[in-house]
Order: sequence, then C-alpha cells, then structure tokens
Amino acid sequence: MIELFKQPNIDWMGKAKYFFALSGLLLAIGWAAIFFKGGIKYGIDFRGGTNVDVIFSQPPDIDKLRSGLQAQGLSNTEIQGISSSALSTSHSNEVLIFVEQAGQSDEAVGESRTKVINALNATYGVSGSSKPDFNAYAVTPAALANFLSQKDPLGLSIAAGDKYQTLAKNLLAYRDKDKNGVVSNLAELSQVPGATPAVVAAIQENYSLAPFAIRNVEIVGPKVGAELRNQAIRVTLYALAGMLVYIAFRFYGGQISGSTGWAGKGGFVLRFIDRIIFGVAAVLAVFHDVLITLGLFKIFGFEISLTVIAALLTLVGYSMNDTIVIFDRIRENNRLLRKEAFADVVNKSINQTLSRTILTSGLTFLTVLVLFLMGGQVLRAFSFALVVGIVVGTYSSFGIAAPLVVAWNRWRGHSAAASTGTAAGNKTRGTAAQRA
Repeated sequence: MIELFKQPNIDWMGKAKYFFALSGLLLAIGWAAIFFKGGIKYGIDFRGGTNVDVIFSQPPDIDKLRSGLQAQGLSNTEIQGISSSALSTSHSNEVLIFVEQAGQSDEAVGESRTKVINALNATYGVSGSSKPDFNAYAVTPAALANFLSQKDPLGLSIAAGDKYQTLAKNLLAYRDKDKNGVVSNLAELSQVPGATPAVVAAIQENYSLAPFAIRNVEIVGPKVGAELRNQAIRVTLYALAGMLVYIAFRFYGGQISGSTGWAGKGGFVLRFIDRIIFGVAAVLAVFHDVLITLGLFKIFGFEISLTVIAALLTLVGYSMNDTIVIFDRIRENNRLLRKEAFADVVNKSINQTLSRTILTSGLTFLTVLVLFLMGGQVLRAFSFALVVGIVVGTYSSFGIAAPLVVAWNRWRGHSAAASTGTAAGNKTRGTAAQRA
C-alpha cells in the first residue's frame, strides 16, 4: 500500500486532552444551538404534511418545478421522482410533492392540493380556462357520461341508454391505463372504440388539457411523523447496540494491557468493562460523531429527514470501520510489543495505520464533497451529513476511541506494558511504574 508518511512518530495519546477539548467545544456549541433555538429541525416527512402524487406527459424539470412551487409560497416542499423500475436510469414522469401543513382536516388537504395545482398551472403556462381539465381526477366516469348525454354527439337521444356511460368508462380507462393518467392530445381519444369524430370534437370543445395530472393526495399527520422519528431513533440505537456486541465479542478479553482478568480489582461491572472496553470505546466514539453532526445540522440550518437518517447510519458504519482497523492493529502490537507501555503501543498502532486512514478517508471525503457542492438542493442535506461524518468519524477513531481505551486502562491501573498473563502483567506494571 502507498505510504504517505515514512515511519511517523506522533504522540497521539499525549494530545488526547486537546482532542477531548475540541469535541467538548463542538458538542457544547451544537447542542446549545439545539436547546436555545427551537430544537432539532426536522424535515416535513417527520413533521407531517400532504403528499401530492403528480404525473406529467413528459419527464419534468425538477428545478423548474421547485422554482414554480417556491413562487407560489411553497418553499418548504420536497420533490421525489418515482421510477417504474429500481434499475431505471431514465427520468420519471411521476413525482411526489410533499407539502408541509398544519392540521389534518379535509380543508387542510384541499388547501395544499389547490396550492400545488396553482403552482403547476403557473409553471407550465396552463391558462385559467373555465373548461374542466380532462386529465384531472375530478373528471369521473359519471361526470363525463352526464356531459356526453347532454351533448349527445352520437344523436342517440332517448335511445342512449347506458351507451354513454360505457363510452365514458372506456374513454377514462384509455386515459388512466393506456396513457398512464395523462393524455397529451385529445385527438388521441379517437382510438377508443365508439369515440367517433363527433364525440372527440365535443370533448375538444368543452375540455382543456394540462400536461400533468394529480393522481392521488394523501396526508401524513403529526402522529405518523412522530412515529417515524421514534423509529429513526430506535434504528440508530439498534445499530449502535449491534456494533457494541460485535466489537465486544471480536475483541473480548486478553487485549487490555496488563489485564488481571476476572481476578483483578474492582467489582463485576468494572471487570466486565475491562473485557469489552474496545467495544464500549468504539460505540461512544460513534455516538460522539452522531451528536456532533446533529449539532452542526442545527448550526447550518439543515433539516433532519429520512435520507439524512440514512446518511447518519452510513457514517456510523464508516466511522466504526476505521476504528476497528486501528483497534485491530493495537491488538496485534499489544502481543508483539510486550515491553512497551500501552499508550506507546496505541501511538505506534495509529501511526502505522495513518497512511491508510488518510488515503481512504481523504478520497471518500473528496467524493462526498463534490456531491455536496454539485449534487443540487435535493442531496444537499444528505451530502452534508456525509461530509461532516467522514471528517468527524475519522478524527474520532484516533482522537476519541483510542484515548478512551488508554484512559480506562490508566484509571484501572493497567497502563503499563502489555502482557498475556496475570502474573506477568502485575510484574510489568511494577516495572513501568518505576520507569515512570
């Protein structure tokens, strides 16, 4: 592997107090902003709102659509494209527009729907015609059959019977099934069985045609938003708990310098932590990363959405991976460098993995930085979480997790040279104490 540094000799543990001070400062500033400025800023998928499903005759320009919504006072919205296939790389004709609102009443839903329709009409130049939009879901088979019965383009008069009802159902079935909800030209209706030129002409004369249609309107209430928040918290805690169990099992016992095992001093809990301290330190460092990221989100005004939760879980895994690499090198060196003090073993382990850390973290950071700068508004919060997470997660691996293990060992009296046996460990601690 490429080495950026030739045998670096940095005393990382000697600078641990500065790392802790920096983390404490970041946590204090971030969470002071959270507590004194209205709490964490949640996205509208957590706060609740109206979900408007819109389909277009052509793939829409998302930036143009967002600008049109903002011009109508709908600045706090989210737009998500819907693809028919998860593997599809083409732009979707269908989007979900999520509008924040207060209340769950029918009036609130109708108001949100009206605002979205007005924004769409203004954006795509649909005139304020009094003619009903043929693509609107308000044009039902009953309404269309009633119109055809009144106009009677087939000249059936009293003999019409159910023929116009059947024709209306066929026309709207063509719109909804064959054209996926949006007819781009009313002349296309001539393909429907029974739709004579007179029928098509009557519809063209009395109906307008917008390049989009509202397929569905649903509400996500505050209760659902609260449930989503609770689920997001639980998912994160479950991930941390799972990582604690894995790392505790992976590094269980025998890695702590001069460990006295189950016969050592202290109660059962302290002796158990002696055995799983690597897992505890790693999880505390990751928890530290998440808390700092949340604080920076508040400071810079970004919202916590479901995509941000995905980014947080991603950075949890990334930070944990980097920490495990360092811990694994500590474990190897702890067996080889038995006459070295534990803090020195940790310093050497971090220095040995420093090139790897900078290469992997640096390249990943550049990637997510480009995503943040050029990914657009939709990915801004997601990429910001990754940018912050890469930096803080890498720093916490050597600046928080490793110093926590060293600090615990010192507090427990295990900070002397490494050893694999109880007696040898006790003897080595005495020697180290004399050297100190």
